Amino acid sequence: MQHTPNEGPGSIKLWAENHNHSMFVYHPYQFGILPSIDETDMLVILGGPMSPNDDSDWVRKERDLILAAIQKDIPIFGACFGAQQIAKTLGYRVTKGPVKEVGWAPVYLQSDVIKDIPKQLTALHWHEEMFEVPHQAQLLFSSDHLINQGFVMNHRIIGLQFHFEPTENDVREIVVNDGSYARDNVLGQSADDILSHSVPAENKAVMYKLLDYINA
Repeated sequence: MQHTPNEGPGSIKLWAENHNHSMFVYHPYQFGILPSIDETDMLVILGGPMSPNDDSDWVRKERDLILAAIQKDIPIFGACFGAQQIAKTLGYRVTKGPVKEVGWAPVYLQSDVIKDIPKQLTALHWHEEMFEVPHQAQLLFSSDHLINQGFVMNHRIIGLQFHFEPTENDVREIVVNDGSYARDNVLGQSADDILSHSVPAENKAVMYKLLDYINA
């Protein structure tokens, strides 16, 4: 599920192609269409400018789909809004965070459940809301400004508040369309600062590891 034109699947699409998987991209915010659970082998919920607390029909229906996937033990990956949707589906709160994080900043691994993940990585942040980590999940990542940056649950679900998936072209697309969002954020980075920072090469490799883990 993609929720805004400028936040696409990035390296998730490359991972799917490398594994010879068929990928279908839905735009529920525009068309109101979601897949049925019977035709879904894995669920990816991407980011977007909306909130899980919005009273939109498609936002609620998306959570119904997430719940059905959880009940069927289908792998789920959520980024930013997607991770918040997973937490909300499980009955946990999504609230405004202590700070607005926009730009490149380190995240720190908090669990060794997934092997061979570096202890520190530089990720793209683009958010000001945060999720509660579900009690049945493990905290996976934290940042300097926000403890709840990622969680992993039951070897099948990963939610990240930040973004590992963007490629260089994806970052450019995000920034040229939504660069004004970077104003007044705790990281102090402008749109130009974000554009001038290259995507760390390890982010793609880690994204692949996370997807491999929930599909094992």
